[in-house]
Parts: sequence; C-alpha cells; structure tokens
Amino acid sequence: MDPPPSTESGDEEAPPLSKNKLKKLKRDQEWEANRAKRKEKRREKQTEKKLRKRAARQESAPTAPINQTPAHENGQEEKIAEPRKSTRQEYTQLPITLILDCGFDDLMTDKELKSLGSQVTRCYSDNHKAPLQAHLAISSFGGHLKERFDGLLAGHYRSWRNVRFLEGDFVEAASQAIDWMKGERGGKLAGALAMKNDSAQTSHEQGEAGEVVYLTSDSPDTLTELRPYSTYIIGGLVDRNRHKGVCYKRAIDSGVRTAKLPIGDYMQMTSRFVLATNHVSEIMLRWLELGDWGKAFLQVVPKRKGGVLKPNIQDPNYGTDEGALEDEKTEVEILKMKDEDEDAETSKG
Repeated sequence: MDPPPSTESGDEEAPPLSKNKLKKLKRDQEWEANRAKRKEKRREKQTEKKLRKRAARQESAPTAPINQTPAHENGQEEKIAEPRKSTRQEYTQLPITLILDCGFDDLMTDKELKSLGSQVTRCYSDNHKAPLQAHLAISSFGGHLKERFDGLLAGHYRSWRNVRFLEGDFVEAASQAIDWMKGERGGKLAGALAMKNDSAQTSHEQGEAGEVVYLTSDSPDTLTELRPYSTYIIGGLVDRNRHKGVCYKRAIDSGVRTAKLPIGDYMQMTSRFVLATNHVSEIMLRWLELGDWGKAFLQVVPKRKGGVLKPNIQDPNYGTDEGALEDEKTEVEILKMKDEDEDAETSKG
C-alpha cells in the first residue's frame, strides 16, 4: 500500500506583507532608485552656493585706487597680487570633552534612528562652528546608525574634523578623553573656563583630574558649572520618552556620576524638560562662551517649549563683566531676549 501523499511542500510560501510594510518597502525602493538624482541635486546646490559666495566676495572686495599700480621702467604696469584672505574660521580648542553615547540601537525605530543621525550631525556642526570648541566623540558607533552614515549619508562623516567615532562604549571613550585633553592639542582655558577657573591650569599641572559626568534629566543632582579637563556624556537616544530612566540606569551600572542641566532652576516651561541630544550639546557650548546658564537656555531651547526665565532669577555673576540677567527682563519672550543678547555682544565688540 502506497503511503498517503505528503501535505508538506518543499517551498513554503512566505506570509504576505502587511500594508505598512509594503509601503515602507516601496519608499525604500524609491529612495534607492533616486539616489543618483539626489546626488546630482546636491552637486548643483553646492555649485550654486560656491557661485553665490564668490559673487558676495567680489561685491564686498574693496575697489583698487586709481593710479596706485606701480610701473616698470619700460612703462608696463606690474600687477601686484593681493594676499588672499583665509576663509577658515579661527577657533580655540578647550580642554573639555563631550561624548555622545549611541549605544541604544536596539531601543529605537527606523524613524528614531534617522532622527538621531540628524542630531549627531547637528552636534558636530554646532561644535565645528563654535569659537570655543570641545573635544567631541561618538561612542558605541556601530549597528544601524553606522549603516545609515555609511549608506544613505554616503560616508561624509569620514571627512569631519575634530571628532572621533569610536566602537567602544562611553566608559572607554571617557578613559581615552583624558589623553586627548592632556595632549599637545588638548586645548587651553578660555571663555567661561578661564573666567571661573583662575587656578585650574595650575591644578591640572599638579595632576588634579577633571570629572566624568553622564547628563540625564533623571539624575537627582544638578550641574552647576562645567570644569576643565572633564568629560560630559550625552545620551544619544530618541525614544519619545518610552524608555524612562534608561540613561540614568546605564550610567549608574557603569559607576559613572550623573547630573542634569539646571534648566528647572532657570526656566519656566510649558512642556517637559527633556531636550534633544543636539540641544544639550549646544547649551553646553553656549555656556562655555557665556558662563551664564540663563542666556544659554534662552538662545537654544526651542520656542515651541515656551521657555522663559523664572521671576527674580539672577545669575551669580550679576554686576560683573561677564554679564547678568536683569530682574525686570526675566519674563521676556525668547526671541526678544535673543535680539538683546546679540545687540549686547555687538556693542562689546
């Protein structure tokens, strides 16, 4: 007697994809198909930008005075080439380190990973353009985030300057940062670090180490100032507040001290105090310039959060050359305070 026919098929059909997955697959395919077009469009924009800059330089260049060109003995004019001005921005390297901890790959969706990629890029841009720059490092750089930077972002990060991409975690990065800050290009005290740490250079030469602090809004401790030769870690997590306390637990498990920015001491907010990674980084860069948390928050905190200074808040440096927060202006809107700060900086210059 023949055995009954088998009901199992050698080639099992894959379960049909859901509508959302089909849409996502279609979007990804369209994105890949248009890669060449996007690249060409970027090139066109870069060319247009160069042309605009060249035209602006030509318009702003001073006109050569008449009859000022020296002549040879044979009567022919000699063209003297004017020295070309360097377009490279001057900056001061500070002996302080910011680490973006990107070890949360498995806690984020594709959309959140894209957002994190944009925030990391913004952190680099803000530090690169700042007159006072910190050492910047991206720890736990791997997984989907690295795939995105290598793939869709075409590996442009490899040409970035004054930033380190590390496979190791934030503890390993913080250990390496000690050597960065002590090295030949470790930096010098300037801005708020120089104003608030008159003897910091001497202390460092005597072997006094800085601090390592993981910044998290869940910490019970509040950061009052940034210190030279110190490392501050910012959690690279975009989760719409789903994973509460994960950065704090990560730091405690690693034996690293935690602290939160003093935003609650200075600002009244219409929304929660949690800020994006790039906002935290930019606030710290502004403090390094100004030495004033109130002004730093007002310049960086997004308007949509409705932040204003608390009534009767006065900066500890009130009445000094570093500036102060005037009591009668504490509840002014963010945009107005920005304009006043810019005017004040211009008048000082």
